[in-house]
Amino acid sequence: MLRELKTFIAVARHGTFAAAGMHAGLTQSAVSAQIRNLENALGHSLFDRTGRQAVLNAAGERALPMAKEMLEIFERMANNDSSGSYSGELKIGAIASVQTGLLPAALVRLREAAPRVEAKLVPGVSLNLLNQVDAGDLDVAILIRPPFPLPKELYTQVLREEPFVLIVPLDVQGDDPLQILREQPLVRYDRTSFGGRLVSRFLREQRLNVDVALELDELDGIVKMIEHGLGVSLIPLAGLWVESGAKVRIIELGELTFYRELILLLRHSQRKLAIQQLFSTCVQY
Repeated sequence: MLRELKTFIAVARHGTFAAAGMHAGLTQSAVSAQIRNLENALGHSLFDRTGRQAVLNAAGERALPMAKEMLEIFERMANNDSSGSYSGELKIGAIASVQTGLLPAALVRLREAAPRVEAKLVPGVSLNLLNQVDAGDLDVAILIRPPFPLPKELYTQVLREEPFVLIVPLDVQGDDPLQILREQPLVRYDRTSFGGRLVSRFLREQRLNVDVALELDELDGIVKMIEHGLGVSLIPLAGLWVESGAKVRIIELGELTFYRELILLLRHSQRKLAIQQLFSTCVQY
């Protein structure tokens, strides 16, 4: 019945049998059959079917958290903490700057400590990674702390605080960050991202009306734009561009400095599993 529970959760998340099948690698008819088996076993329906949509009914809403809990209990049963060995797959979500920052060394340590663990790296932006952890599609993720409360089922661990700085082309004069932001075009950290929202708040608090030259959500890409003279930017002091010696001038914000928090995110029910605990140790080393 475990596969039926997994399919039930997938349909609840994706909203149609077809979409759930694409996600799980099943045909639509296989999804329908599994949901029918589950509903027959329970003795009642779980969805209101309207056209192609599958919407949870009252019984389905009640069953969904229990289905997730049952799968998590099974995962804990399958995890052999007493053996002293680690094996299996670990799906790790990470934002771009983490992939080129702290993650490579952490994965080397993980490989040395647990060579039988197969790490699978899933890139993404913070919001998507958060949703994937919440849905059970990722075991852990490293992302920027969101500007809103997290579901109680999720556990967070702060890894580091990264200060924002102003980066400017080498030929831009002056050291007053606010004056430079008033005078120079801004290559803006995507305002829909968690990090970009911090920049928006800073600009609002400083009452700065900026001339936006470009907006994107990729730190190394932003740095390249600054190197070529497109404008200036407020970005965190983190990622590959810091280590590679980018040809930009870095201006610290002093008492105006604001930070983004990098967090390790996983489900509360999984935080004591051996592999997750090992990965947490490797990341914080």
